[in-house]
Amino acid sequence: LEGRVGEPRPKYVHTSEKGLWGQPTVLNNVETFANVPLIINQGAERFRSIGTERSKGTKIFSLVGKVNNTGLVEVPMGMSLADIIYKIGGGISGKKGLKGVQTGGPSGGIIPAQSLDTPVDFDELARLGSMMGSGSIIVIDEDTCAVDLARYFVDFLCSESCGKCLPCREGLKRMREILDAIKSGQGKKSDIQTLQDIAELMKEASLCALGRTAVNPVLSTIRHFREEYDAHIEERRCPALSCKSLVKYSIDPEICIACDLCQENCPQGAIYKSGEGFQVIDQSKCIRCGICFEICPKKVRAIVKESPGRA
Repeated sequence: LEGRVGEPRPKYVHTSEKGLWGQPTVLNNVETFANVPLIINQGAERFRSIGTERSKGTKIFSLVGKVNNTGLVEVPMGMSLADIIYKIGGGISGKKGLKGVQTGGPSGGIIPAQSLDTPVDFDELARLGSMMGSGSIIVIDEDTCAVDLARYFVDFLCSESCGKCLPCREGLKRMREILDAIKSGQGKKSDIQTLQDIAELMKEASLCALGRTAVNPVLSTIRHFREEYDAHIEERRCPALSCKSLVKYSIDPEICIACDLCQENCPQGAIYKSGEGFQVIDQSKCIRCGICFEICPKKVRAIVKESPGRA
């Protein structure tokens, strides 16, 4: 911020808040620029007639995840998440139960299914612990683990952090370590409070919006899916049957037709045929890859997937 030649040197300002010479930073947002001609040609009132009281116009979302119709959708501000998912997205794929949605990109929060009647605007999403962000809506079904999902986004954000400020750089790494321990069944009761403490520090002390919003996946899953964290920590059990370390595969001998598909496709050679003619899984060799579960004929479904929990 040296200033133009011949002009007084301006006061230093942080570059995450203002641009060159202390002026507003260029808005590198194609969607926002695309609205400008519409407003100029048709007038501001036409634009303001669409949307909610505090969020005007339309919004483009990337609708992805466990939904039948994926793609880019443009909807008026204020349309409910439920209408976007069911009327436009065609409902949940695979006839699974809806668990919730994640909005706003990697730094957005996870919103539970019971809140999907909420109108989509900036204020309502923030109230639920999420945000509009990049305009993504990721639909998650009952097979998605809230702890694993939070860990996935935190891991991604670890790579996105520039590393300049300590709260964001080290806070994300520490949250990832804790979430890794929880999803592997090694979590402690104190981990929940530690995650919340780290998140509050990051919100207050991070230099830019990435660090301040990176905590949303963790805080929103703790807020809306606390029972899943408790199950992982207290019972060493994953209710969604998603975390490999907490899942066990076995074969029901009364259902198994001894087709040998699971044995032929097991990468570890952990499946063998018993003397009685049905298949058995050697738990000491099983790596919980789930290939046997996926390849077992649908009409049979002899592979049992469970999370037995603490012995």
